[in-house]
Amino acid sequence: MAEPDNQWGHEQISSALEVEQLDVNLYRSKTLYLPPRARGVFGGQVISQALVSANNCVDPAFSLHSLHCYFLLSASAAVPILYNVDRVRDGRSYVTRAVRAVQRGRTIFIMLCSFQRPEPRQCTFQLPMPPNVPPPDACEGIEVNYERLFKETSDPKVKDFCLTALEERRRSPIEVKLAGVRETEDGMPTFLYWHKARNTPVRYDPAFQKCILSYISDSQFISAARRTLAYVNQGGKGPTTVVMQTSLDHAISFYSDDFDCGDWLLYVIVSEAAASGRGSVHGRVSRERET
Repeated sequence: MAEPDNQWGHEQISSALEVEQLDVNLYRSKTLYLPPRARGVFGGQVISQALVSANNCVDPAFSLHSLHCYFLLSASAAVPILYNVDRVRDGRSYVTRAVRAVQRGRTIFIMLCSFQRPEPRQCTFQLPMPPNVPPPDACEGIEVNYERLFKETSDPKVKDFCLTALEERRRSPIEVKLAGVRETEDGMPTFLYWHKARNTPVRYDPAFQKCILSYISDSQFISAARRTLAYVNQGGKGPTTVVMQTSLDHAISFYSDDFDCGDWLLYVIVSEAAASGRGSVHGRVSRERET
């Protein structure tokens, strides 16, 4: 089956997030990306396009501080998504917007996002970046693992998987490098990745940087639950097979306007629990330490 024409703009992050304004509070996707073997459009793209739509309906004096969203149905890459923005509240310090994504007359995704008038004089603190993380230039791109496995295996199914994964990496506007796996104090794995947006010739404004980071937030994320499940059950203590993976809900909190997704960002991911066919995953993004 041929790919929908609108997938070909996905390799550039700026075009992957672009939406077309149809009315005052109504926007439409321009490109949609269906990852190989996925049931629907990449969730990070839906989040980021919905956020671009919401940003267009907010006074630039306000800065996004959080979003909460639910994936209700898989999105087709063959039909544009319509983003309906509801201007829920306009306050002096906070602004709230709700976005409903619709495809073929059905709501596939909803998001509530909150914007704050910045208060730069308030006290700040944050957890430090994990110690002894290898710098990006000392880490391998995630595609190197697939290339190595492809050469080493004779299993045709594994080779096909590697080729599919390499194609997905080639098409992605986000570059990813492996920074290692560590155990927490309780013996659970923590996955570390370096991420950055490819082909960013200009420094985008802070509002769009948060849209890019929202896109990145769904990268290498949901698989942490499956990988943790396999990790803790290595001794055959329980089932490790995951038949299907899909995002149900997603939340992000932002505490900085001073970052550039064209630079390397460290993504630290931990899966906290799994039961009843569901898993909880938490991620934290840090900037590369300046030297």
